[in-house]
Formats: sequence, structure tokens, C-alpha cells
Amino acid sequence: MGMEAIVAELRNWGCDVDGALERFLGDEELYVTCLQTVVVDPAFGELEAALQEGRIQDAFEHSHTLKGVLANMGLTPMYCINIKIVEPLRAGCADGLLTVYQELIESNNKLKSIIG
Repeated sequence: MGMEAIVAELRNWGCDVDGALERFLGDEELYVTCLQTVVVDPAFGELEAALQEGRIQDAFEHSHTLKGVLANMGLTPMYCINIKIVEPLRAGCADGLLTVYQELIESNNKLKSIIG
């Protein structure tokens, strides 16, 4: 898929591509290259491990890291899912968050398929 098609697909998915591109000074190629780094961010796996092991503070830190990355990259659909993880963890609750985490991973897989 070409650069224009990737950007269009991200917009159609609900991503704030325009806001992100402002931060990338309009460099679509650099933006997509950085997206390729996002999809393999170790914070995803670290978040899962922390949730599975009941390490709420660690899980919060990893989800909070992802919150910033997803916001800066304009990945609004993923950001909205991650918020449903960050806020309960901030309050010290991890109940049911592995299910929400699976939604986040499915969303990350969608991003992978868009950017190739």
C-alpha cells in the first residue's frame, strides 16, 4: 500500500493523522516509519505481563507510556481503548482489564495490517 493509501486508511479508521503530521512537520514517510515502531513497542507485552501477574503499578506505568505514544501518533482508536485500561489502574483496580487489553491488541493488529 502506498503512503497516500496508508494515510487515508488511518483517517478512515478515525486517527488524527493531521494532528500527528503537524508534529512530524508534514513528513508522512517519517510518520509511517514511526508507526512501524509503535506496533512493536515492548510496552504492549510488558502491560500484558503486569496485568497477568497482578502488578497494578507496573501495569499502570506501561499503559500510561502507551497513552502518550498513542496520543502523539494520533492513534485515536487505540488511545480510547487504552484509556479504559489506564484510568482503572490509576485507581488501583485491574478487574477485567485483560479483556480490554485484548481489544487493544486487536486494534494494534489492525494498525499492523494498515501500515503493512
